[in-house]
Amino acid sequence: MYNLGLVTIVIIAANVIVSYKGFGDRLFFEKYKFNVGSIRRGEQIRMVSSGFLHADTTHLLMNMVTLYFFAGSVIGQLGNFNFIIIYIASLIFGNLLSLYLHKEEFWYSAIGASGAVTGILYAAILLDPKMSLYMFFIPIPIPGYIFGIGYLLYSIYGMKNRIGNIGHDAHFGGAVGGYLVTLLLMPSLLKTDLGHVGLLAVPIIILFVMYKTGRLK
Repeated sequence: MYNLGLVTIVIIAANVIVSYKGFGDRLFFEKYKFNVGSIRRGEQIRMVSSGFLHADTTHLLMNMVTLYFFAGSVIGQLGNFNFIIIYIASLIFGNLLSLYLHKEEFWYSAIGASGAVTGILYAAILLDPKMSLYMFFIPIPIPGYIFGIGYLLYSIYGMKNRIGNIGHDAHFGGAVGGYLVTLLLMPSLLKTDLGHVGLLAVPIIILFVMYKTGRLK
């Protein structure tokens, strides 16, 4: 889990370089952040570039530390190339969900690697659902799949109630991206661990039902 491979180093370095450029250059920051109005006008690069910008050093550090903890698990089982695919796909899935849910809010903006990092986290849990994790300040280990389900249920709650200045929808979309792409890359999980695959899909189904029934707003 703690194997800091070359690919992980490159991704962390890219986040640090782009984020610090944004810290000191407001025009750069505004040009490449996620913004619904700008994206709908054709600035599609923001769908990717926004995932390398952060609000401050704390925001950057939290995302990179989380990536550090879970990258090795995914790389160890799927390899470097597939890890990159999951990372980028999760970043895009997260922003696509944000764009869809906020499509009429032209002022809506967001930044951060959280969608991509959450996708890697969810991929790691899908590959090893019984890994021991700690949730918030609970001092006892929790099975990975319980953590994953709880995290996404909280994300749904955060989306519905717009809690804090946090892109809960990007987190959720990133997790969906990590989940789906991991299954595409390792479909054998549907045979060897269908129970956990099904359980980890529960929050995704709940969000879909809530959206279709108008209960997400």
